[in-house]
Amino acid sequence: MPIKGGKTGISRFMERQMAAGSKKVIYAALIGNGLIAITKFVAASITGSSAMLSEGIHSLVDTGNQGLLLYGLRRASKRADDQHPFGYGAELYFWAFVVAILIFAVGSGISLYEGIHKVLDPHPVTNPSINYIVLSLAIVFESVAWWIAFKEFAKTKGSRGWLEAVRASKDPSIFTVLFEDSAAMLGLIVAFAGIAGAQYWGIAELDGVASIAIGVILALTAALLAYETKGLLIGEAAAPEVVEAVHGILTDTTEINRVNEVRTLHRGPNDVLLTMSLDFADDLTARRVKDLVHDLEKDIKGKFPLVKRIFIEVQHAADHAEEVAKADEARRKEI
Repeated sequence: MPIKGGKTGISRFMERQMAAGSKKVIYAALIGNGLIAITKFVAASITGSSAMLSEGIHSLVDTGNQGLLLYGLRRASKRADDQHPFGYGAELYFWAFVVAILIFAVGSGISLYEGIHKVLDPHPVTNPSINYIVLSLAIVFESVAWWIAFKEFAKTKGSRGWLEAVRASKDPSIFTVLFEDSAAMLGLIVAFAGIAGAQYWGIAELDGVASIAIGVILALTAALLAYETKGLLIGEAAAPEVVEAVHGILTDTTEINRVNEVRTLHRGPNDVLLTMSLDFADDLTARRVKDLVHDLEKDIKGKFPLVKRIFIEVQHAADHAEEVAKADEARRKEI
């Protein structure tokens, strides 16, 4: 029962998903944000700009976040053991969720605090030209890091819209960096505008307002990241294209009377657990069922390298329907 023919759209889709795990995006952001954070803090200490200080904190948090993502990738690559028989792939999802919390608690919280403090106790920014130079350089560095993340994410996007692609992505290491870099670009523009406005109109409070705006940007970014990674932590199914293709393989097998159920679970970006309940023809011998199971596993794993483990339950359709009915009744009683 081998799968014939060249690469299908499904195969290309899976290749894009496999390519998404590149660490190049994270390393580029880590180096860029580390250098930018140092220059921003130096500029903030010289000029006394609240917006620049918030930007420095922003870049520092981003640098730490990239370190956490790299740590999560390393932990996720550990082999399965007795304590974690299905592997450590989900650790990446946990650390991506921690990143979202840090962006909100540290980046957004401190930026809001600093901005409010500056508004309540305004003081002019000294040597604003230093801020302009640093912000201009930061925009250049961030643009490079953003472009690298953008190109890597575009490889996985396919024909989907951008937001839809984020929702469908199972690799937070890419879209987290893309979101962070996008927020960083917006923050730099806001900081530039705030400092320029404070200098041009002589309103020192505008520097603090810019810091508050940066805090709001970070809070919204953190909320979106937390929402997306929460779904991955709880457990998301494989892409619909994969599930439909698996159904196709099963329904094309004439010795299967009925596909009772197919369930998938992402344990990591490149690790899918697949379970299925199948009603085989009644006249099959035990040996033939065993051979069919072997062929199905070989075909599915050959076409979808992301599927690492397959569990097949041999079950009469009537028995499966009865189990589903009992489960539905139990849920109704709980409600």
